[in-house]
Amino acid sequence: MADILVVEDDKDLNAAYKVILENEKHRVKTAFNGQEALEVLQHYTPDLILLDLLMPIMGGLELLEKYDLKKHSKAKVLIFTNMENSPEVTKAYNLGATRCIIKSWTAPQNLSKVVNDTLKLKNSQLRLSS
Repeated sequence: MADILVVEDDKDLNAAYKVILENEKHRVKTAFNGQEALEVLQHYTPDLILLDLLMPIMGGLELLEKYDLKKHSKAKVLIFTNMENSPEVTKAYNLGATRCIIKSWTAPQNLSKVVNDTLKLKNSQLRLSS
């Protein structure tokens, strides 16, 4: 069981991820953009942040720039995007992201496995997965 923050602007995906992860007994909070996520992170220290990169108001990269991962080293960041091998993904890694999963390659029913595998990773392990 882990504390997870889902940051996804698509309301249907956000709700689906929350249900899937809660069914696995994770404690889940949600945000619909980076600005909302920063507000949640003032009072919540997750084990994992499931983060979309492209969102209105504040995207995932800007969130990573503003949220000091070194200060919150407990949190792993799982980028969930469709931008495979993009400069944005590289920048996310440079800002401390742990792993990147391509949304279109990951069926919703496999989300729990991806999240659980990421939670088990040590910081020096795997960066890009499909």
